Amino acid sequence: MIRISLILSVLLLAPLSGCLGTIETLEECVVSNGTDDNQLTILTYDSFAIPDEVLNEFTNQSGYEVDIMREGDAGSVLEKMLLTSDAPQADLAIGLDNTYLQTAQDNCLVAPHNATVPDLNPLTLVPYAEESAVPFDHGYICLNVDTEALDENNLSVPTTLEELTGEAWRGRTAFPSPTTSSPGRAFMTATIDYFEQEGTIDAMTWWEDMANNDAIFKPGWSETYEIHYSGGYGVWEEGHIGDAWLTVSYCHSPGVEAYYGGNSTISMALDIDHASFHQVEYATKINGGGDAPAVREFIEFLLSEDVNAEMPFYNFMYPVRDGLDLPETDGYRYHSPVPSNPAEVSNERIADEMEDWLAAWRDATGYL
Repeated sequence: MIRISLILSVLLLAPLSGCLGTIETLEECVVSNGTDDNQLTILTYDSFAIPDEVLNEFTNQSGYEVDIMREGDAGSVLEKMLLTSDAPQADLAIGLDNTYLQTAQDNCLVAPHNATVPDLNPLTLVPYAEESAVPFDHGYICLNVDTEALDENNLSVPTTLEELTGEAWRGRTAFPSPTTSSPGRAFMTATIDYFEQEGTIDAMTWWEDMANNDAIFKPGWSETYEIHYSGGYGVWEEGHIGDAWLTVSYCHSPGVEAYYGGNSTISMALDIDHASFHQVEYATKINGGGDAPAVREFIEFLLSEDVNAEMPFYNFMYPVRDGLDLPETDGYRYHSPVPSNPAEVSNERIADEMEDWLAAWRDATGYL
């Protein structure tokens, strides 16, 4: 599954249609529109889960039919946009996050959406607040730990990343690869900031130490959380192994576990300074895609109070409208801590250095 990273590396070194050399602002891109055909084609990731009845409601309100094109995850969405930049196959991309958005902008893959945007949670506007992308959900990515396993093995809750290199954690941690997983990519980015703040070792030395401590590396979140993590709903899934007491997920994943588990969960999110990442997911008009009015109307629909308030259930993420939050019901909000000091890494730095980080991560872990 290194394929995505390699393709992106090659494509990002090549000139793309619509770009004027290396661009710095959206204004330097050549913006174009395809043909309007009264159908909205949305490019998104596999797990985008707005129900069909909600999409049908949009069709009834607007007159636009909706067609969904699904790719694996946010990285796959970006890859598709890059590969089809000369002849876009979709009008609207949903799911690029703040570790991918800058690359899409630098390659002129997105265009102004012209939607009327309501007041949004100010935190969602910190990574990006201009006209080529609008947040539709957000959340924090951090380490989740099985508290029952800790109790059974007389272990304390980790308060530093360095603790995880100890013998007690040998073979008991699972990480989605940053080369193929957006949560994995976000957490790796957080470790860059964490170890720069610590000033002891660099992040890649820690990742090498984790690999030497038999950390489990898998292509995606589904494998690490649903198959290897012992503290989540994967215990009910066929093929569950449960050999990892700690993994990467969302800080509100224990809240989701509690909500669907009768206000009970053994999973806990770790609030370790600079070891979490605020992920914002965006809706973006694809440069060269058609049906600009349909894109505008769908973004406004996605950000309407009735629809956005349901993001904790549709997409298992926070809503972005100002004043909305996770539900208090059945422990959803109670078991969803907000990190005190998440990592701070700019979109620009992520875009500039990500390929170097990924190469260093592969060298450090030996995982391809």
